[in-house]
Amino acid sequence: MSIYDERPWLKSYDPLVRHELKPSEETYVDLLMKGLNFRPESSAFHFLGRTFTFRELDRLSLAFASFLRSQGCSPGDVVGINLPNTPQYLIALAGTFRAGCAASEVSPLLTPKEMAYQLNDLKAKALVTLDAIYENRVQKIKNDIPSVGCILPTGIADFLPPYKRILGKLLKKIPSGKVEPITGKHVVPFKEAVSKHLSDVPLASVKPDDTCVIQYTGGTTGMPKGAVLTHRNMVANLYQVAEWLDLMMGGGPVCSGFPFFHQAGLYFGMITMAWAYTQCLIPDPRNTKHMCKEISAHRPSMMLHVPSLYQMLMDDPGFSRLDFSSCNVCLSGASPFSKEAVASLEAIVGKGKVVELYGMTEASPVIAMNPLKGTKKIGSVGLPVQGTLIKLVDVETGTREVPLGEEGEVIISGPQIMKGYHGKPEESANSLRKLGDRTWLYTGDVARMDENGYFFLVDRTKDMLIVSGFKVFSREVEEVLCEHRAVELCAIIGIPNPERPDSQIVKAVIQLSRDAQGKDHAKIEKEILDHCRENLTPYKVPKLIEFTDAIPLTAVGKVDKKVLRSAGAQDQIKKTGG
Repeated sequence: MSIYDERPWLKSYDPLVRHELKPSEETYVDLLMKGLNFRPESSAFHFLGRTFTFRELDRLSLAFASFLRSQGCSPGDVVGINLPNTPQYLIALAGTFRAGCAASEVSPLLTPKEMAYQLNDLKAKALVTLDAIYENRVQKIKNDIPSVGCILPTGIADFLPPYKRILGKLLKKIPSGKVEPITGKHVVPFKEAVSKHLSDVPLASVKPDDTCVIQYTGGTTGMPKGAVLTHRNMVANLYQVAEWLDLMMGGGPVCSGFPFFHQAGLYFGMITMAWAYTQCLIPDPRNTKHMCKEISAHRPSMMLHVPSLYQMLMDDPGFSRLDFSSCNVCLSGASPFSKEAVASLEAIVGKGKVVELYGMTEASPVIAMNPLKGTKKIGSVGLPVQGTLIKLVDVETGTREVPLGEEGEVIISGPQIMKGYHGKPEESANSLRKLGDRTWLYTGDVARMDENGYFFLVDRTKDMLIVSGFKVFSREVEEVLCEHRAVELCAIIGIPNPERPDSQIVKAVIQLSRDAQGKDHAKIEKEILDHCRENLTPYKVPKLIEFTDAIPLTAVGKVDKKVLRSAGAQDQIKKTGG
């Protein structure tokens, strides 16, 4: 039996967390109905000063489900939701599930061409979209999305009181778009579609193995691929996390800056509806003043953000003045959180409240978490959640387990692992592989495990550098860089070595802290390199450093290394002589 088969992480679980969870035959619709009916008059979510009850969410989502069925959407059909975090999103999501349909989150950041690709790949039957996106993007692809028969545009302010709608338009803070008909498609304002319940349209029942969500993620071929997550996958992961975090029905409020079109944000929206938690909806997570106002007004018991958003909040003077006595946990995921940043955050919110976790779209998404009450290891993504097995295997073959303490690719087996990629059998076979008597998800992440079963991510396989034959894990170098007071945010990338085609040059892209901005870059550069030489093996020390005003981030606040690797970024290389 290997060290991974012995599951050393179990000894580090919180006492009330079971080692295994009994498989459930419930669907997400079953959980949703429990949440909607738990306390109907309690608050489901707050949005720009308006509060919606669970009774309203129940009524509006049922009306939307009935509307979908009246439009010929049958169980198994896909509904695309193309919105920021607004009431309409949760109404459409709950209604889609209640109609027996699958939901697919269509990012509002997609270009028209990217939107058309996803909708056609899904053969989506309906699309809920923002009116501004409808005017500026959907109209451009109206003849390129034949499967989409029904389009439901909505405005951000549609569910706000009239005085707020008028004020928002006067101040030009609420974007809107013109909604004109499209020949051959049924264009119905979302607000009109949910204005009445079509009681004569029967709703559908769903089964655990039916598709619940098709969530798109980057593909190795360059084209996005849709991870097919069944109701069984989602329900298993919801129960895993609910027990891990000791969630009780009717809790909250909670606040998250993750957009619903990201799997982590979607998951957060789904678990809070099912467990009848009150959400603070954040349409623009970069507006830290608004988020601080929401935190002050509603005092959330739980928050979920990416590290960069926590950093943005800490940079806002108002954040440190807030009362966090009611906040029990600050969840962090999607990217590394430096030890220094965690310490700074906990100095504001309270010691021991930051819980780092690890997830990916293909796993519904939660894979591992630090304990809620037990030992939290800063820099670790924690322990595999209940019923989840993790092994580390060699990067080259993916078949040999690496010894304790060594780095290897993370492979996962558990009830939350996706069914496969929609319509992409080759991609599915590459990611879901048989090893022994189990099917494993090969994540492309590189990690090491300690003797207590805590996992420490060190890199993505695609981000791992080869320097003079040695492996360099970018996260290790980034953590050392972040220890320097002048570094606010950084990223390590590899660029081709013109003298050695089989080797790369380590390049650091650095966003300076406020205190360091405007100071002598040459002096700061020397200090940073000296710090690296003291704390890293010579071949890991960056040979090139570039200072930038702002490191590019993805929609959820992760460093966008694709942009940094682009030709434009390479033109700005600054040689250090290091």
